[in-house]
Amino acid sequence: MKFGFYTLGCKVNQYETQAMEQLLAAKGHTIAPFDEPCDGYIINTCTVTATGDKKSRNAVRRAKKCAPDAVIGVCGCYAQLHAQSAAALGADVVGGSGERTEFIENLLRACSLRQAAVSVPDAMTRRTFELLPAGSLAGRTRAMLKVEDGCHNFCSYCIIPYARGPVRSMALPDAVRAAEGLAAAGYHELVLTGIELSSWGTDLPEPQPLTALISAVCRAAPALRVRLGSLEPRTVTAEFCAAIAALPNLCPQFHLSLQSGCDRTLREMHRRYDTARYRESVRLLRDALPGCAITTDLIVGFPGETEADFAQTLAFLQEIGFAAVHVFPYSRRAGTPAAKMDGQVTREEKADRAGRASKVAAQSAAAYHRAMIGTQVPVLFEQAEGVWYTGHAPNYVKVFVQEQAAQNQVRTVTVTGLCAQGVTAVLD
Repeated sequence: MKFGFYTLGCKVNQYETQAMEQLLAAKGHTIAPFDEPCDGYIINTCTVTATGDKKSRNAVRRAKKCAPDAVIGVCGCYAQLHAQSAAALGADVVGGSGERTEFIENLLRACSLRQAAVSVPDAMTRRTFELLPAGSLAGRTRAMLKVEDGCHNFCSYCIIPYARGPVRSMALPDAVRAAEGLAAAGYHELVLTGIELSSWGTDLPEPQPLTALISAVCRAAPALRVRLGSLEPRTVTAEFCAAIAALPNLCPQFHLSLQSGCDRTLREMHRRYDTARYRESVRLLRDALPGCAITTDLIVGFPGETEADFAQTLAFLQEIGFAAVHVFPYSRRAGTPAAKMDGQVTREEKADRAGRASKVAAQSAAAYHRAMIGTQVPVLFEQAEGVWYTGHAPNYVKVFVQEQAAQNQVRTVTVTGLCAQGVTAVLD
C-alpha cells in the first residue's frame, strides 16, 4: 500500500514521522508525496499555536479531497488534546503524541478491515521512553535522534506538557547504538533533540547529566557532526562548557531558549531564569568556544507586555548579538494560565512588535555572518537551489557556492560575502 505523510511542528514531530515511515517501509509499504492519491494518509499534528491547529484540520480535509476512499490517520499533539475533534473531521484512526508503533498497527488494520480506532492514552500517565527507528528514507545527510520526551516546566503560555506528559529519557546505551548505526549508514550529522532536551537523564534509575549523553554520543561516532537541540539556559554551567569544549565533533551552535528579554515578563511566563542568568550562559559558551553561534526563540506580545517591557527585550537582543532569532507573536492557548491573564495584546500590536524584533534580529545575524568573511569552514552540502549549491557550516549558518558540490559531502570553503539567507563562499 501507499502512504502519504503531512508533518507540522517541531523537530521531534519530524523525527517521529521519519520513524513511522520506516515502520511502514519495513512492512513493504511505499511512502509517497502527501498530495498524491494514496491508500492512507498520516497527519502528524502540532498544537503549539492556533495556526498549528488550523493547519492540522486543513490537512485532513486535503487528504480526503485527494483520495476520498483512503484511510486517514491523525496523531500528534493536536490529536492528543482533541481526539474527538480529530475523529469528527473524518479521521479513521486517531492516536496521540506517543505509542507510534501501536498507531501504525491500528492504521494498517483500518486499511485492511475498514476498522476505525481512537486510541489516545492519557499523556500524564506515560513513564517509559518509546524506542523508534532513527534516520530518514529520503536521504542520508542529517539525521535526528529523539533522546527525550515530555516536559515538566509548565510555562504559563505552553500547552505541550499536557500533550506530551512527563519527562522520559532514552537510555544511554540505546543512544550510543543509534548514533553508531547512523554513522555506519552514511550520515554526516546527527541532531540530538527532545521536547525538553535539558531534562535528559533526570528520570533515569540512576540520574545522569546531559553532558554524559553528549560526550558518549560524540565519542561513539567521531565521524558524525553532533548538533544539540534547544537548551534551557540554566543547563549551561562552567562544568557543562568544560565538558563540551573537549568534543571536537560537537557543532558550535547553541539554541538557548529566551522568549523575552524582560525580567518581569519572564516571571509572568514562569520561566526559570532571568536575563542575568541568560547573559552568564552566553558568556560561558563564548569563553569556552569563541565564535560559537547563539540562536534563540522569542515570543512578543505576551499578556501584560508593555511597550517599555518590549523595549527591554529589543535592548537585550542587541546586547547579546544572536546569530539567529525565531520571532513568534504570542498565541493564546486555551487551557494555559496565560490565556486567562489580563492585558491581552492586540493582534496588530503583536504583529508590529514581531516586525521590529525581526529587524533587530536580522541586523544581529548580518553582523555574525559578516565576521565569517575570509574564514575557512567545513560545509555539509545538502542540495542544489537554482544556480547555487547549499549546505550548513558547523555553526548552522547556511552557505551558498556556485561550484558544483555533491550532496552529503563535507567540503572546506572560504566565505566571501553575505546573502539574504546566510553567506556566499568558494570551494577551497
